[in-house]
Amino acid sequence: IPSAVEVSEICEKNNRNVAQGLAWSYYVGYLKLVLPRLKDLISEFNRANNNLLKCKETWKLHILLPVSCEIYDDLQKADSHIQYWKDLPALQLDRAGTKWRSYKQSIYTILGEDKKLYYCIVEYAPPLQSLYAMSQDESAAFSREDRLEQAQLFCRTLGEILQHSKECVGCYRLIVYEGEDDSHLLSKEILRHIRQQHLEEYTMCEGNHESTTFLSTEPSILISDSELPRPLRSDGF
Repeated sequence: IPSAVEVSEICEKNNRNVAQGLAWSYYVGYLKLVLPRLKDLISEFNRANNNLLKCKETWKLHILLPVSCEIYDDLQKADSHIQYWKDLPALQLDRAGTKWRSYKQSIYTILGEDKKLYYCIVEYAPPLQSLYAMSQDESAAFSREDRLEQAQLFCRTLGEILQHSKECVGCYRLIVYEGEDDSHLLSKEILRHIRQQHLEEYTMCEGNHESTTFLSTEPSILISDSELPRPLRSDGF
């Protein structure tokens, strides 16, 4: 009969496989397919929309990673300052016997405290929704504590995978966040990343003596470079 310590180690190892498996599946089955083609889809979108999203250095996908794993199917219900705007052209691929499987990303407007609208491509990471569902299913034997631990591990693993992916360089931004007290937390987190990108691009362009092109008042996607998830305020990582 295994000891309590051995049982704990087995459970930890099995749960670790859950988070890592979900991260790898999300990357191989979706991100690795979509992200390398994202800039082409934005170019196609721009041709039909008067070059609205014109700053190429910021053509990226915002990936929302709530540590709570609580995901809204409608982002507008998560935060009223986030509103659906339009979809990018769909990417269609033959996958696992399905002809012309469609992959599509949505563009949202984010209302800032300055009352200005910012445009960005944003979506949740669906595997976190699976972790939440597991914690609600008795047959999964997956506690709330397990869910929190695995959510953190998923975010960290996904960040490491993407950091080493040559195909996805410069095509994404991971936004790890926690807390539900503020009804506009999500829009504030996204805007924080947008402002950071403003600063990053402005600094880079000053160095290249091209600073006039990045702080335009025209709407544009302003999503910053890829990064590993930032440490949680609770020091959970």
